[in-house]
Amino acid sequence: MPNKNTFSIKPIKELLNKYILPDEKWIDAFSNSSKLATITNDLNPEYNTDYHIDALDFFKMFEDNSIDGVLYDPPYSLRQVSECYKNVGIPVTMETTQSSWRRKHLDEISRIIKPNGKVVCFGWNSSGVGKTRGFKIEEILLVPHGGSHNDTICTVEIKL
Repeated sequence: MPNKNTFSIKPIKELLNKYILPDEKWIDAFSNSSKLATITNDLNPEYNTDYHIDALDFFKMFEDNSIDGVLYDPPYSLRQVSECYKNVGIPVTMETTQSSWRRKHLDEISRIIKPNGKVVCFGWNSSGVGKTRGFKIEEILLVPHGGSHNDTICTVEIKL
């Protein structure tokens, strides 16, 4: 069954435990209630995170090649992006409802992740950060939720 706390789903939790090492600097731009990353962010101020800013602004805070790992679990559809902004009273613009919204995030992730750093992406596809940005897929996990629920696809990528 799907869960808005993605990282609490057993196979996903096991995947993350395999890749997140305690001495590494990990970030999470869409933390919700998760505390797995070293530095956390969530647009919603109701969550106890380090920052409450737009994800793109969060990624832009970091220097080039400065992060060991990124957890990237954004809203999976443009409709969900729109709902997230509306739920915290931020105006929904054309920019936040276009596919370039995700592309800009991935460009920033590519910039800030160290060589050999890891990115774990979650969504309804396995595109991840991508080969064109210099990443290699290390592992793909498909998590079926049953019934008419969409599966969650998790990609683990390494920056070459």
